[in-house]
Amino acid sequence: MAHRIHTLVIVLIVSAVSPAVSRPRFREAPQFYNSAGCPPPLPPSPAAECHREALVHVAMTLDVTYLRGSMAAIHSVLQHSSCPQSIQFHFVASSRIPFLNSTLGNAFPMLAFKIYDFDDRLVAGRISTSIRAALDRPLNYARSYLAGILPSCAGRVVYLDSDLILVDDIARLAGTPLPSDVVLAAPEYCNANFTSYFTPAFWSNPTLSLTFSDRKPCYFNTGVMVIDLDRWRAGGYTDQIEEWMDLQKKIRIYELGSLPPFLLVFAGRIAAVEHRWNQHGLGGDNFRGLCRDLHPGPVSLLHWSGKGKPWVRLDAGRPCPLDALWAPYDLLQTPFNIEDS
Repeated sequence: MAHRIHTLVIVLIVSAVSPAVSRPRFREAPQFYNSAGCPPPLPPSPAAECHREALVHVAMTLDVTYLRGSMAAIHSVLQHSSCPQSIQFHFVASSRIPFLNSTLGNAFPMLAFKIYDFDDRLVAGRISTSIRAALDRPLNYARSYLAGILPSCAGRVVYLDSDLILVDDIARLAGTPLPSDVVLAAPEYCNANFTSYFTPAFWSNPTLSLTFSDRKPCYFNTGVMVIDLDRWRAGGYTDQIEEWMDLQKKIRIYELGSLPPFLLVFAGRIAAVEHRWNQHGLGGDNFRGLCRDLHPGPVSLLHWSGKGKPWVRLDAGRPCPLDALWAPYDLLQTPFNIEDS
């Protein structure tokens, strides 16, 4: 069956690491090759420039703690892509991780990627404590700054979290139509209790409660988004998100990390994506991380959002049933101390 082919660019955002952090060793992934009709393969390089012929950029945020999850996510993207040699990865780091280039190059020898710097100071003064400490790390907010981090040739980006795997061709997600007045697309969940994402102080404030008066807001998970960065830049949406974060420092209007500012700016104003592209919540809730089942319907992407991560539960010998679906993409060989390299 014929379908449109996309060249993909993936951005991976990586946090700083101290010399005391153990460096994991990953085995080499299988080689995956382009199908007939794909664009020419991109040159493998740890310093590749942004290829202007790339049609789509795909971004992934990552704390160094999630490197194992990110490697599995990359593996799954390559394995299920029609054009794996046409995918370019861009890595954005808050400071240069000494072993990142070699780790990625050894696991994915044909990988084309570029590393950009992310300045934690952009958000350090704007972060408020949330219900889980992992949500308060600066890189959890880096998705709001992609339009300024990526070069101008990145007109559109597919954003993916690191605690997920794809079991479908990412080109299908990348090709999601965006109406001319829409900045991003994501799976919407209108049956969720939208009011619970904000505090009573927000809803009781006459001015703030009018924020959604001209739209029908629905919850969407920011771990899977298709974003038009040209429209984002033109609309100054990073500034709008920062304004809500600044207000949060004065009046506590939400409890959940980087998600609520996205909802405040975009909920009710996005293009809906099929739910198959974000079977989320597999990590359980943000407190206990209990096992959960898939939502009804087809599956193209499995997302372990929530406290429980599959690699942690597998290592502990207490996996959830669905963690077995993540395990085949795990490339971890053995952890070792950074000083060993």
